[in-house]
Amino acid sequence: MKIGAVFPQLEIGTDPTAIRDYAVALEEMGFDHLLAYDHVIGADITNRPDWNMPYTSAHDFHEPLMLFSFLAGQVSRLEFASGILILPQRQTALAAKQVANLDVFSGGRFRMGVGIGWNQVEYEALGVSFAQRGARLDEQMTFLRELFAKPSFSFNGDFHTLTEGGIKPLPVRKSVPLWVGGVSDAAMNRAAKLGDGWMPVLPATAAAEKIDSFKGAVAKAGRDPAQVGFENIIFVGTTIGGKVRTWEDAVADIDVWKKEGATHVCIHTMGADLGGGDGHIEFLRKVKEAI
Repeated sequence: MKIGAVFPQLEIGTDPTAIRDYAVALEEMGFDHLLAYDHVIGADITNRPDWNMPYTSAHDFHEPLMLFSFLAGQVSRLEFASGILILPQRQTALAAKQVANLDVFSGGRFRMGVGIGWNQVEYEALGVSFAQRGARLDEQMTFLRELFAKPSFSFNGDFHTLTEGGIKPLPVRKSVPLWVGGVSDAAMNRAAKLGDGWMPVLPATAAAEKIDSFKGAVAKAGRDPAQVGFENIIFVGTTIGGKVRTWEDAVADIDVWKKEGATHVCIHTMGADLGGGDGHIEFLRKVKEAI
């Protein structure tokens, strides 16, 4: 089972040296990957008294593809994952071009987690239908695989048309792993049918049930469950309605997910009163030493 860390977007700040040092420390400690969330637009909640979502215009969010392109030259082994890139609000061909470049720059170390997102403010600002985001993502995943694999082809779908064209350079493997994020049944089924893996956010108490359900959905889709990954994000902070947990809690959760057959886990340390990058590094160091 591969073990990663969630990039502490909200707390690490904007100093490139601190960001580099965080990634270097992860690699030196032996973590397998760094995962980053994606938000292009934050909502100003001054006139939104009923806002109950975790992020606003007050929060820093480094764009994942730019972040990983910067870090690709700073570390040599650490892998990168978007968790998730809100793909329906992006132009698919442009996203494919950017991801292919990142894959080249990193030597094939990028895993592309995608999902539909929840922030209508972003969709409005980026000029994309919020209501059609699920159907758009399904087609995007098919279109992306073609873009990654073929230097020239034609495509006609409900949302995309391409006539005898393609991107270059292609990814180093002529593919990039496509994982689907989200906790809903729709997200699970999308991952089972179309994804190389599923990225939910679940408590460890749900590990056995959800992994079994996912494997069943993969098999129902006519695919081999052993060939499709499963990554859960382990929260230790209060960012999404939780309580502050200890590094021992994180280790216990890792053990549960490993026992139940997860292929990856990722530790989310934001909201745990850890301060800047150094505090997150020390927390993760305790986790890595314990396992």
